Amino acid sequence: MKILNLIIKQQYFDAIMDGSKVQEFREIRPTTYKKLVETVINEDGTWSLKVDENFDYVPVKYDAIQFYVGYNKDRDSALVEVKSAYTEVFVDEDNNVVTYDYQGEPWEFAQVVYNLGRVIEKDIHPKKRRK
Repeated sequence: MKILNLIIKQQYFDAIMDGSKVQEFREIRPTTYKKLVETVINEDGTWSLKVDENFDYVPVKYDAIQFYVGYNKDRDSALVEVKSAYTEVFVDEDNNVVTYDYQGEPWEFAQVVYNLGRVIEKDIHPKKRRK
C-alpha cells in the first residue's frame, strides 16, 4: 500500500472522521511537487511535471493518506483511503493561468485534490483539559 503522510489541523481531522470532509487539497509547490505529481525526464536531460492527454498534471497514485494532527507525539492520526485524485490549475478572471516566481523560475498555482474514502484505521487520543 502506497501511503502519503500529511499534517492536518484538528478541525479538518475531526471533519474527516465525522464524514463531512470528503476531499483533501494540497498545493503543488516547488518544495512538495515530488511527492504530489509524477515527473518525467525529457530528451535533453531536463525534467518536467508529467501531464496527461488533457494537459493536466498527473498526481502520484496513493492508496491512502496517513493524517497526523500537528507535531506532538500524542497526536491523533488516521489512515484514510484515497478513492481518486486529480489536479487543478488556478486561472484568473480572464482564464489565464496564475503563476508566481520561485528562485527565478515561473511556477503555476496548482493543487492536487484527493477524494477520500473510508477510514482504514485511527488512533484518537483523549483531549487534555485546559485550566
